[in-house]
Amino acid sequence: MKKFLMAAAMLTATPAFAADKMTVLLDWFINPDHGPIIVAQEKGFFADQGLEVEIVPPADPSAPPKLVAAGQADLAVSYQPQLHLQVAEGLPLVRVGTLVATPLNCLLVLADGPIKEVADLKGGKVGYSVAGVEEALLGTVLNTHGLGMDDIELVNVNWSLSPSLMSGQVDAVLGAYRNFELNQMEIEGVEGKCFYIEEEGVPTYDELIYVAHKDTMDADKTRRFLRATELATQYIVNHPQESWEIFAGTSAELQDELNEKAWVDTLPRFALRPEALDEGRYVRFEQFLADAKLVEGIRPVSELAVDLGAQ
Repeated sequence: MKKFLMAAAMLTATPAFAADKMTVLLDWFINPDHGPIIVAQEKGFFADQGLEVEIVPPADPSAPPKLVAAGQADLAVSYQPQLHLQVAEGLPLVRVGTLVATPLNCLLVLADGPIKEVADLKGGKVGYSVAGVEEALLGTVLNTHGLGMDDIELVNVNWSLSPSLMSGQVDAVLGAYRNFELNQMEIEGVEGKCFYIEEEGVPTYDELIYVAHKDTMDADKTRRFLRATELATQYIVNHPQESWEIFAGTSAELQDELNEKAWVDTLPRFALRPEALDEGRYVRFEQFLADAKLVEGIRPVSELAVDLGAQ
């Protein structure tokens, strides 16, 4: 009898199956943009899908897609505009899901400053952090209002976006996130105003996406990961305050006014159907980059993004 009880106890203590391990590289340090991933982890949604997910913030924000392309991680959180450039450069990457389904980038000015309309930037200074795509975005916004790049002075502010604006170093900045920099300025007692680039001639795109190695990804594991984040997003939408408490409870560094305000502003931008693919967005943005001479030729959507549920 004792032997039987011992055997039964051992069986009970042994997992029915070993969870599949996944490594997911973030694009930046953990912040509200990553809400569905963190909530999925904390609520056990990954475990429910038979996954053991390691979430890794990067030491170098430019590295995650390259590491996935090199086979050193399963997924990376990245950006749709960068994906187009990286695929054009030959990296074996493909979009498999969406995290944040709207642009976050905006052209930011002081609410009580001299720039009331984009056209007021003629002769002014515009700060930026990343050459290439941001210049193409800015050029499109300016052209929509009858200006060109020759009408403004570009200033590389080295990621010091809102400080350079508040100090008067520049008249506007591009690359500011509407869910962060606007709140950061408000907390510091300065009101900002965003010109939303998707309302100023720039094709709408997915700000944050999940990318995988196009040839070696495990489609089944990836779909289970996306299902877990879909459930987490539904939970966030249904329980915004409880989900904030779960998210903030993972780190003391997240428990401040900026992150709490950013959480509220990010919540409606999470992809409710992370696996679903809007092919038109990829067609239009590929054409946009080709017109801006940032990529050579046009790649079909099938080389850029997949809807695993449709396969």
